[in-house]
Amino acid sequence: MATPENKLAFDDGWQYSPAPESTDHIKVKKRYGLFIDGNFLAPEKGRYFDTINPATEEKLSRVALASEADVDKAVKAARKAYGKWSRIKPAERGKYIYRIARIMQERAREFAAIESLDGGKPIRESRDIDVPLAAAHFFYYAGWADKLEYAFPGRKVRPLGVAGQVIPWNFPLLMAAWKLAPALACGNTVVLKPAETTPLTALKLAEVVRDAGLPDGVVNIVTGAGETGAAVVGHPGVDKVAFTGSTEVGRVIMKALAGTGKKYTLELGGKAANIVFADAAIDQAVEGIVNGIFFNQGHVCCAGSRLFVQESVADEVIQKLKDRMETLIVGDPLDKNTDIGAINSARQLETIERYLAIGQEEGGTMYQSSCKVPKEGYWCRPTIFTGVSQSNRVVQEEIFGPVLAIQTFRTFDEALTKANNTPYGLSGGVWTDKGAKIFRMTQSVRAGVIWANTFNKFDPTSPFGGYKESGVGREGGLHGLDAYLRLEA
Repeated sequence: MATPENKLAFDDGWQYSPAPESTDHIKVKKRYGLFIDGNFLAPEKGRYFDTINPATEEKLSRVALASEADVDKAVKAARKAYGKWSRIKPAERGKYIYRIARIMQERAREFAAIESLDGGKPIRESRDIDVPLAAAHFFYYAGWADKLEYAFPGRKVRPLGVAGQVIPWNFPLLMAAWKLAPALACGNTVVLKPAETTPLTALKLAEVVRDAGLPDGVVNIVTGAGETGAAVVGHPGVDKVAFTGSTEVGRVIMKALAGTGKKYTLELGGKAANIVFADAAIDQAVEGIVNGIFFNQGHVCCAGSRLFVQESVADEVIQKLKDRMETLIVGDPLDKNTDIGAINSARQLETIERYLAIGQEEGGTMYQSSCKVPKEGYWCRPTIFTGVSQSNRVVQEEIFGPVLAIQTFRTFDEALTKANNTPYGLSGGVWTDKGAKIFRMTQSVRAGVIWANTFNKFDPTSPFGGYKESGVGREGGLHGLDAYLRLEA
């Protein structure tokens, strides 16, 4: 919760709030326009929406609501800039992208604080994971800008044109970096649409893009809700679509793009299996389970939301997990001691609470930690369900919150069958001290990313994406370049 000392002071220009663990100040404008053609512009229809702090329910800023006309203006600016940007020497493009990464590092504390204010995630995660990893993606792809021929030997590489990118609210800065960096390195220009509940770090990134000296129109950022995203995806001037979000919206996008010839990548939902064998290092596995499901309040598409534990150690693992849950601190995202922050929005909290009711109605046994939560804001205690079966909705459906469904297994084959019994295929985890068991399981689980004796580890050099209803295509690594290029023989 905010205290009188760290509440934002509203005025006609800048608002200030103490940055975490310092006397520095972060800057959040009272009102943001659309970033189009190198400038912040008022929306055509003059409409704005509030973005709020989910930990306090206080307004942070007013943000422009882009119409179709605004999106059209952004796409035209990107198309015009493409003529210049695509002809810049690749090594020069790399320098621009490198400059973005360096400025992000210089403003890391500001980015981290704004990410936590706007999204509700603990400052430790914003500061130690999200911002450094976002900068790392720009550094990584800056290095590839003049080496594309080496990445795809024997092929002619050409940029696609204008990329329309729609990103989610759970990792707003990181997802922007995942999409912007490879697109720019390959010579494309971009129209980016951040989520309506977490637009502030994308708009702060627009300031970085401007300060890095990128030509006007190379990066354009249009804010709004679903209609704005649909306008970006459906615009005839967009050559490639990149979307991260729900499977339901992904289906809509696939239908909209059918027959258009547009290239697209979709990173969608997940329901990852985290499998613990009896020979695993139990204490280490428990820490991995906690990280897998409670990191970022469970607002993670690759969260380890299904836990499978071998019967002989199930009681031990579950008890240690409950004991560990009691130590987790739920509260103020700007407090460096907080483990679990605020749920991103009232709407998402309603969804989580609906699943908590469903899990109990279907016969599951629910356990929540006994921690206190603030009276203001949106909060959910860390939660586990035992006594559930494969048919239970809390096992099959993505909840996107700090809720874990636990089942047991006896044999390797039973664990594998249960792990693959899902419409999703984004990620998974396996805990064992046997290398052969790791290789056998990782080769057999139908998921794009599988961790062994760890969870939620990311690197810009490694591709990320899923199978089945978890999406199409890959982001990160060389695969992330391929998605933004036209490769010719």
